[in-house]
Amino acid sequence: MKAYEVLYIVKPTLDDEAREAVLDSIKNIITEAKGEVGEIDVWGSRKLAYPIEKFRDGVYTLVNFKADVEFPKELDRRLKISEDVIRHVIVAQEEN
Repeated sequence: MKAYEVLYIVKPTLDDEAREAVLDSIKNIITEAKGEVGEIDVWGSRKLAYPIEKFRDGVYTLVNFKADVEFPKELDRRLKISEDVIRHVIVAQEEN
């Protein structure tokens, strides 16, 4: 398994319960693919560099995880079709 991190931004109009549901969904996707969820860091609401879907702010969350090398493609596909996620990026972490 390889180490990755996904940083995603959700709409600022979502309540805490909806944001938690998005995070739970991502954790479920990772564990269903026999991956391991690591550290989760909620950065909170921040100003976007440029408007996305007419939003000027977004709620950032960083999730570290380990998974097979083919898995990020599936996670990327699912995050692209999510109504609540306005941007995301998946990055492979350096091996020490």
